[in-house]
Amino acid sequence: MLKKRDLYDSRELYELMTHPDVFPFVRQKAYSYEEFIFITKQTIEAEEQGQLISRTILDEWGTPIGTISLFDIIDNAGFLGTWLGKSYHGKGYNQAAKAAFFQELFYEIGIETVFMRIRKENIRSIKAAEKLPYVIKANETRKTLYEQLNANGDIYDLYEIPKDLYTFHLQWSTPESDTESHRLEA
Repeated sequence: MLKKRDLYDSRELYELMTHPDVFPFVRQKAYSYEEFIFITKQTIEAEEQGQLISRTILDEWGTPIGTISLFDIIDNAGFLGTWLGKSYHGKGYNQAAKAAFFQELFYEIGIETVFMRIRKENIRSIKAAEKLPYVIKANETRKTLYEQLNANGDIYDLYEIPKDLYTFHLQWSTPESDTESHRLEA
C-alpha cells in the first residue's frame, strides 16, 4: 500500500498530479515533468535529513496512485499532505493510506501529533476529515497555529490527529478475539 518515494514512479505520479481536480490541492506543485523529478529528488534528500516523511501510495497491483507526506516536522509534530489521482477518488485508498501512514508515524517513528491544514474551498477533503473519529477540528484549540496558517486571509481550517486519540480509536474499533469474548462471557 505504501512505499518510500523513488524516481521510478515519477512519470505515473506526474500524470496523475496534473489533473485539474487534483493539481490545485497538491502542496508540492510541479509545472513540468522535469520539475517533478527535481522535487522528488529534493523530497528524498529532505527525508534522509529528517525534515519530512513521504511515501508513494500504491493500489492493490503495486501501481503508484498518489503520495502521502508529513511536512514541517517540529517537536514530533508535522503537517499531513496527501493526494490521489482523480480516477482513484472515492474508492477507499485515501483512508487505507492514512491508516498505514499513521501506523508508521505514531508507532515506528515516534510522531505525537499530525496536523492537517485544509483549504476551506476543498469541501471534499473537509468532509473526509470530519468523518474520521480521531480527528479534532483545531481552529479554536490551536488558535495561534490557526492564525499563523491564515496570516494572509481566511484560507485554511486546521485539524489535529493526536497519537493518543488515534490509539484510543484503534483499541475500540479492533474486533475482540474469540478468546477475549469467551473470557468476558464466563
